[in-house]
Amino acid sequence: MKALVFTNQLEIQDVAVPEPASDEALIKIILAGICNTDIEITRGYMDFRGIPGHEFVGVVEASQQKQWIGKRVVGEININCHQCTYCKEGKGNHCPNRSVLGISGKDGVFTEYVTLPVRNLHEVPEEIQDEEAVFVEPLAAACRIVEQIDLGQYDCAAVIGDGKLGLLIALTLKQTGCPVVLYGKHDDKMSILPRDIKTIKTGSDTKQKYDLVVEASGSSAGFHTALDLIKPAGTLILKSTMHDVIQMPSAKLVVDEIVLIGSRCGPFREAINLLSNHKVDVKPLITGIWPLSQALEAFSIAQGSASLKVLLNPSE
Repeated sequence: MKALVFTNQLEIQDVAVPEPASDEALIKIILAGICNTDIEITRGYMDFRGIPGHEFVGVVEASQQKQWIGKRVVGEININCHQCTYCKEGKGNHCPNRSVLGISGKDGVFTEYVTLPVRNLHEVPEEIQDEEAVFVEPLAAACRIVEQIDLGQYDCAAVIGDGKLGLLIALTLKQTGCPVVLYGKHDDKMSILPRDIKTIKTGSDTKQKYDLVVEASGSSAGFHTALDLIKPAGTLILKSTMHDVIQMPSAKLVVDEIVLIGSRCGPFREAINLLSNHKVDVKPLITGIWPLSQALEAFSIAQGSASLKVLLNPSE
């Protein structure tokens, strides 16, 4: 099969179709999404070598659990051991023995077929289209914030970054009833948001401060913008995964008693429910769909400032 492989550079290669283990399913990829983490991998993040990609929708073609064959699915990316203390406490996403689809120790979805444990799979309801289902993983990451904190205790949430994750976070937080303001650089991207989400150009002269700030810009500059906007004793949530080192102004964090929370993967079921009930419209975030044969071009476009979600179709 064809695959987009990262060694010291990205290239399209012929690779063997993976054989599913007894607890796994073989999944034919319908669509795969390029995200900022995939781009950071090409810059050295996690020292990953292999097939990147972790956002997908596909169809199960083979499994010893026959009831899954033919099902349209998405899959959780953390493959944990189910034996360690973290797993037994329900914290499998932090399992020290885990591999992570397309990120650490497990080939990903920028290819025609992938294997995943059946326990990682979620069936996609009929009312969700393929172009929407491919957003389940990043939308779940946005839903993780709602799991971690009580939005009702905050007057307003500021989201830093008008990329695909920042937009998804703003749309998700708004569903809780919490007022949301998004800071970004691109009018065309911010115009995707409904009118009840206020947007402000990053760098605008504003004295507004917030008790909750979510940093999702994917840049160190965004982190410092977040610090400028947060109130003393406020909560700062970090969503960006970057290879670059961020200079941490620890004095401000200590003196202002800022609560700093890292936030990563989230609940797939909640994301699927948001899409099923048409609470979040993800289609405006799609920049375009490219065949796998043009994956290098697609990756280049995904890195452009005008781009949002770039999708790959391995069947073309």
